[in-house]
Amino acid sequence: MRGTPYLICGVDEAGRGPLAGPVCAAAVILDPDKPIGGLKDSKRLSAGNRLRLADEIRAKAIAWAVAWATVEEIDEINILQASLLAMRRSVMDLAVAPNEVWVDGNRCPELPYPSRAIVKGDALEPAISAASIRAKTARDKTMVELARYYPEYGFDRHSGYPTADHIEALRLHGVTSVHRRTFGPVRRILDEQHTG
Repeated sequence: MRGTPYLICGVDEAGRGPLAGPVCAAAVILDPDKPIGGLKDSKRLSAGNRLRLADEIRAKAIAWAVAWATVEEIDEINILQASLLAMRRSVMDLAVAPNEVWVDGNRCPELPYPSRAIVKGDALEPAISAASIRAKTARDKTMVELARYYPEYGFDRHSGYPTADHIEALRLHGVTSVHRRTFGPVRRILDEQHTG
């Protein structure tokens, strides 16, 4: 008879760099009896492969959860703390408690489980790769939804990142409620409008 498996939870976030939208984190406990081929850092996958793998992770993982920190929280506590908050929320939302948590990067959120930070973990550890894929696909979907409300900004194309098109749209149309006001390019435009 097999013993109880030792459950590793992988955690990663998506959306630290954008000027708009929430930051998203995912926590995934993979099932060693249901391996998923092709897991890697979500940024190294095509959009189609990310979506296909996200569906497979949902279907095969022992447990997974996606959680968020809002634009207001990002502006209030800074993007690093908001990312850690979203990570903590994702782990605490899991239906199954992990034995250990592995987090992409060099910082761990406060958790009631043993945890360790793994630099480039999304490329090294399948559970973190799976979390990276779940977080990225969930956030991309949210940004496509925001693009319907704010069509001038192109969120469906750049997911809120500071592209030239996005900066130009900010100059032309102003700052929306989904923009991060503490981020340099947004703050500069607000200052220009205020002094102009």
